[in-house]
Amino acid sequence: MAEAKQVVTRIAPSPTGFMHIGTARTALFNWLYARGRGGKFLLRIEDTDRERSTPEATDAILAGMRWLGLDWDGDAVSQFERVERHAEVAHTLLENGGAYKCFSTQEEIAAFREAARAEGKSTLFRSPWRDSDPTAFPDAPYVVRIKAPSEGTTVIDDQVQGKVTFKNAELDDMILLRSDGTPTYMLAVVVDDVDMGVTHVIRGDDHLANAARQSLIYAAMGWELPVYAHIPLILGPDGKKLSKRHGATGVEEYQKMGYPAAGMRNYLTRLGWSHGDDEFFTDAQALEWFDFDGINKSAARFDFKKLENLCGQHIAAAEDSDLVTEILAYLDAIGAENLAAEKKDGLSRGMYCLKERAKTFEELLEKAHFILGDRPFEPDAKSAKSLDPVSRGILEELTPHLQNASWSRNGLEEAVAGFAEDKELKLGKIAQPLRAALAGRTVTPSVFDMMLVIGREETLGRIEDAAGRAGE
Repeated sequence: MAEAKQVVTRIAPSPTGFMHIGTARTALFNWLYARGRGGKFLLRIEDTDRERSTPEATDAILAGMRWLGLDWDGDAVSQFERVERHAEVAHTLLENGGAYKCFSTQEEIAAFREAARAEGKSTLFRSPWRDSDPTAFPDAPYVVRIKAPSEGTTVIDDQVQGKVTFKNAELDDMILLRSDGTPTYMLAVVVDDVDMGVTHVIRGDDHLANAARQSLIYAAMGWELPVYAHIPLILGPDGKKLSKRHGATGVEEYQKMGYPAAGMRNYLTRLGWSHGDDEFFTDAQALEWFDFDGINKSAARFDFKKLENLCGQHIAAAEDSDLVTEILAYLDAIGAENLAAEKKDGLSRGMYCLKERAKTFEELLEKAHFILGDRPFEPDAKSAKSLDPVSRGILEELTPHLQNASWSRNGLEEAVAGFAEDKELKLGKIAQPLRAALAGRTVTPSVFDMMLVIGREETLGRIEDAAGRAGE
C-alpha cells in the first residue's frame, strides 16, 4: 500500500493593505487542516504587484498571523523573488507546444471585443497567432498565452462545492507572460504551489473559476492537481460582502478591540464550518474535528454578538497567567503605557475575579480599575451617588470592624455581616459605598474580592479617603 502523502497547505495574502478577516479565516482553515494531520502549513507573500505592495503591509500580515497563533513552517516565501522561475515555466510551455506567442496589440483586442459586442457574440478573445508559423512572427512585443482546449469540459472536483464543470469554449487562452516578460498572477500561483509541494488548496470560492483556468497549466506541464476546497465568503450581518460599513475588517483591529486570540480562532473556525451543535471549543478539539465535510456551501454572516459571547467564554476558561500575557500585548497594540511591576502583580492576583463575564480585554481592564488606578480614587458619576454623607458615615463606622477582621474571605464576610446586623442595615447599603470607595466604579468584582486583592492597608486607606469626604 502506498504511503499517504504529507498534507501541505498554504496561505498566500497580497501585501497591499491590512490583513482582511476573510484572509485570516482562510489561513485558519489551512492551518487547522494541515496541523490536524501532522502536515505543513506554509506562508507565501504574493508581492508581485510592486506598485501596491508595501513592507508595512507585509509586517501587518506577519503580525496578524502571529497574534492569531497561526505558526507557519519555514520562512515566508516572496512571490516576487521567484519571477525567473515563473518565466522559466512559461518558456518550457512555449517549447512543448502548451503555449504560444501572441503579437495582438491592446488596440486590436479592444476592437475585436467592441465588434463582438455589437454583433451580440462572445467577447472571449481568440488570438489569430495561436497556430501561426513562427517564421511569420514580426519583430514586435508579444505576450505568452496558454493554449487552452477549445472543446470539451474542464471539471474541478472540489471538496466543498462538489464537481464543478466549465465549458472549455468559455475558457480563454490566458496570458502567462506579459509583453515585458513579467509573469501573471495565474502562472505564478501554480508554479509556486507546485514548487512548494502544496497538496491542498483551500481558498475563497471567488477563486473557483481560477481553479479551472489554472488547471490548464497543471495539465500542460504534466503536474498533479492539488486537492481543491473553495470555501464560501464572509458576509456582513445584512448579507452583503463584509466591508468597513459593518465594522472592523482588518485582523489588527480585532486585537485592538480587545478580543482574545483563542476566542477569535474559535469564532472564525465556526464561521462557515460546524461540528454538530458545538459552539465553544478548544484549539485541540478544532484540530481533531476540522474536515472539509463540515464546511458549509453557503456564505457565513459575521455576528459580533456571537463573537463577543465566545470571547467571553474563552477569557473565563483561560489560564490567569496566559491572560496577563495577552493583555500586556493588547495594551502594547493600542499604544498604552506599560504597566508598572506592582500593577502587573496585582492583575495576576486579581485575574480570578476579573475574567468572569468579561467579553473583551477592554471590559476586563475596566473591572480592574481598582487594581490599576491610584489613590485617591475619584468616583465616577454613578458611584459618587453612593457616597452621600450617610454612606460615608457608615464607612467610617465600618473601619474598626475591618481593622480587626481576619483578612480572608470568610473573615471579611463575617465582619461586614456582623456590622450590618448591629446597625440593622441591608448588605447593599454597605456594599455600594464600599464599592465606590475601593474602585470609584459601580461595575466591579465583589467588594470582598477587591479587599483580598489589594490587601488590608490599601483597603483601609481607600475607605478613609472616601469617608474623609464627609465634610466636603
